[in-house]
Amino acid sequence: MSTRGTGVRRAAAAALLTTGLLTVGPPAQAAAAPRIDLKVLVVDDGGGAVEAITAELRGTGVPYQVVRLGAAGRPAIDAAFLSDTVDGRPRAKYQGVVLPNENPFGEGSAELAALAAYEQTYGIPQVDAYTWAHPGVGLDYTSEGGYSGVLDGAATAVTPAGAAGPFRYLDGPVAFEDNSPGVDESYGYAGRPRAGYTSYLDMPVPGGGRASLIGEYAHDGRRELVVTFAYNQYQRQFRALSRGIVEWLTRGVHLGRSRNYFAVHIDDVFAPDARWDTVRNCTPGDFDCAGGDGEGTTPVRMTAADAQYVAQWQQSAGFTLDMVYNAGSGEEWKTEHGGSDPLADRLVADRAKYRWVNHTYSHPFLGCVQDTSTVPWQCAKDAGGNIRWMSRAEIAAQIRDNHNWAVLKGLSVDRAELVTGEHSGLKTLPQQPVDNPNLAGALSDTGVKWLASDNSREPAQRQAGPARTVPRHPMNVYYNVGTAAEMTDEYNWIYTDTADGGSGVCAVNPASTCLPGPLDVTTGYATYIVPQEARIALGHVMANDPRPHYVHQSNLAEERILYPVLDRILADYRALFADNTPVVNLRQRDIGTELARRAAWDRALADGTVTAYRIGDTVTVKAPSGVLAAVTAPEGTRKQLLLGITAFGTPYAGQRSDWTAPELLQSAVTLKLPVA
Repeated sequence: MSTRGTGVRRAAAAALLTTGLLTVGPPAQAAAAPRIDLKVLVVDDGGGAVEAITAELRGTGVPYQVVRLGAAGRPAIDAAFLSDTVDGRPRAKYQGVVLPNENPFGEGSAELAALAAYEQTYGIPQVDAYTWAHPGVGLDYTSEGGYSGVLDGAATAVTPAGAAGPFRYLDGPVAFEDNSPGVDESYGYAGRPRAGYTSYLDMPVPGGGRASLIGEYAHDGRRELVVTFAYNQYQRQFRALSRGIVEWLTRGVHLGRSRNYFAVHIDDVFAPDARWDTVRNCTPGDFDCAGGDGEGTTPVRMTAADAQYVAQWQQSAGFTLDMVYNAGSGEEWKTEHGGSDPLADRLVADRAKYRWVNHTYSHPFLGCVQDTSTVPWQCAKDAGGNIRWMSRAEIAAQIRDNHNWAVLKGLSVDRAELVTGEHSGLKTLPQQPVDNPNLAGALSDTGVKWLASDNSREPAQRQAGPARTVPRHPMNVYYNVGTAAEMTDEYNWIYTDTADGGSGVCAVNPASTCLPGPLDVTTGYATYIVPQEARIALGHVMANDPRPHYVHQSNLAEERILYPVLDRILADYRALFADNTPVVNLRQRDIGTELARRAAWDRALADGTVTAYRIGDTVTVKAPSGVLAAVTAPEGTRKQLLLGITAFGTPYAGQRSDWTAPELLQSAVTLKLPVA
């Protein structure tokens, strides 16, 4: 457009005004749509509710800034703290606000007034992490037909508004935990809604009707999500609702992504496992079990019938197990038992039904040479006082031989995945404080990229030579038992005090708690251990934790004691979550990739090298080169390509999300949101 043409039009307009022919001025230019940064403000009072929401933001990969009430020198929450102007456009620095309650600053607070004005101006949602039912949050007092008190075991329900809105991924009632009848675990207030309040989660109350525990209060041009029960980040009710709280807080558009993951590794497949001795309270073959006879006279090993059962169970459960196998141990068993092995024949025949993971050929310890003359064992040393290590060649042979056997049998094994026996080769405290220096070379020789580690020892992924570790959760279904009675007997030994006939380890281990008394060996497994282990594992599943769990082949043998735990986990999960939120069952390499992407993403967020914002229906995300960005958006979101657009991400829990990067010749990820 030429400046000359512009000048002519302006002159003509001026003439019309002076002659009275144009009595209405030109339309005002529309105000620029604000930029809203994809970051959450958390005002923290040190309470468990804010801590829980913060943990959900962190675990999902949502960036946030914390202002700690009472902290010396904390920034004042005022207009300048909350907003500014960038490139001539108004900018809201936070897309959502988390407060401990509706007013943590006190009456007449300038900070509360600044927040209210900010939320009104930019349409920013606010979560009241935990408050009581009263008219100030859109609810009647609990004395007016509501309830206040202990909520343990309460069966709450997602309302139609909640199911159509932020909690559309939930199907069944959200039962509040009641793990200990003698302990009050949850407390809350259920109030009846007033004008402007929409309930998302409610419960029946004495006298009839229902009252709300979570809902949206719209008032004064603002929106608050009001939560009126106490919780912590580990309780199942919060884990079930946390996704919806974040989606509501961010209006469904945020950095980070979340899935409910569950994978189970079955270690020692083809090998026998030694059996717990209920008289000596130890395991024959272990270094601290005096008078043992190797694996004992009756080791625990699956049969062909057990293998047939696991295939049938997988099909009915709709869940795939990872078979972590030792081919050499199986070949040795075959030689010692007449040259045939119906178990191996059955598993190999059904090989396509499983995922297979290399567990080394004969399950040796791959770290230092163990000196078992003392209890506990220690690393053997040579005459010069140097630690003796398993060699690079020996480690590589164990990996290579096991892999080659699987290839010959047609198993779908991935050379890049490895689980070593007892996670050996990696550092083992206190005896072996460093990795076997020969391990990295052996992993390089055999193409291993993803190496299992023990999450109870090393929960963070790390580098081990050319490989990255994949931490695995151990389950308290022990490797050395085949029956529920054996399992309960060993559990009692570990978790009861000496006065109750146990080892007393629970009394001196700060990470453990003693049982009040021994469990009944005939009923304790079903009534106590199964629900306990299922609850712990389901907590991992619901916490966006992709790390696999591991047990042993012995748990699929004899009384097949693993199945009640798995059945309980899957049944509880499917009763709670809708079909749009299935369990995600990944193999080891994909879990490792997920953890690696998260680590890179978390570093970028911590370094402040991610820029993300929304302007109208357009989302822009810039991350450092080589770092995939985690983004979640509503169904219908499209990704801008150089020439055209495409659907963004994959569906999960009623949203779409992905690890994403700019397309060719683009400097940022650009998403177009669906029209509201």
